[in-house]
Amino acid sequence: MDIASILGLVLCFCVVVYGILVGQPSVSVLLNFIDIPSVFITIGGGLCCVLTMSPSLKGFLENLASIKHVMKVLPANEEQTIRQIIELSNVARKEGLLALEEAANGIDDEFLKKGVLLIVDGTDPELVRSILETELNCIEARHASKIGFWDALGAMGPAWGMIGTLIGLVNMLKKMDDAKAIGPNMAVALITTFYGSMIANWICIPISTKLRAKNGQEIMIKEVMVEGLLSIQAGENPRVIEEKLKSFLSPARRAAMKEEGGESVG
Repeated sequence: MDIASILGLVLCFCVVVYGILVGQPSVSVLLNFIDIPSVFITIGGGLCCVLTMSPSLKGFLENLASIKHVMKVLPANEEQTIRQIIELSNVARKEGLLALEEAANGIDDEFLKKGVLLIVDGTDPELVRSILETELNCIEARHASKIGFWDALGAMGPAWGMIGTLIGLVNMLKKMDDAKAIGPNMAVALITTFYGSMIANWICIPISTKLRAKNGQEIMIKEVMVEGLLSIQAGENPRVIEEKLKSFLSPARRAAMKEEGGESVG
């Protein structure tokens, strides 16, 4: 689980609740911020608007479910991938490229496994690069769809909050002669704006930003795989491959990897 994401979302909510209760610690104060019509206008309106933007209902539900990816940690990082590539390069150097077919059985990452099998089949290096880069582009396009969903919802939240504000103000002004109607209508006017801001700044913007960061990390890891596999296919020395792949890392991470025993054997 990605503790940073979970902790961040929970703490944001706690900070808002604390801000509401400070000076007047009562559950009834929290109830002042619950308004069903405002929920329908802001959250319902925002979701319906994004549903309209979606290519299909299935795509909408898949994009909505992508919130779970924020809670997950990627199964591997760049350092682990480099070490795995070096292990494969040592196998290829000692036993030949055909020996990689057996090694591929122990690979969990489908992208890396696919690349290894393409090499074993003797596929032309340019074609290997083309196939893997096409898959990379498709992965990035799928990620962009999910990121765009949360960006759109983040934009719709405040917009529908403003619509709710206008609804509340119109109803209030229509009933200025009824003092009892002013309070509820003003509540709708203000709370819809509050809900819209919370949707955007507490949920949507952080989620889209985190998904964008995870996309960048995953794409970089797969770029490391592509370069490493092509280097193995070209018959390069494992030490040369290692130094080439370490160029994807920052100097601090290169030094840390070296201290942890990241040097190649061959």
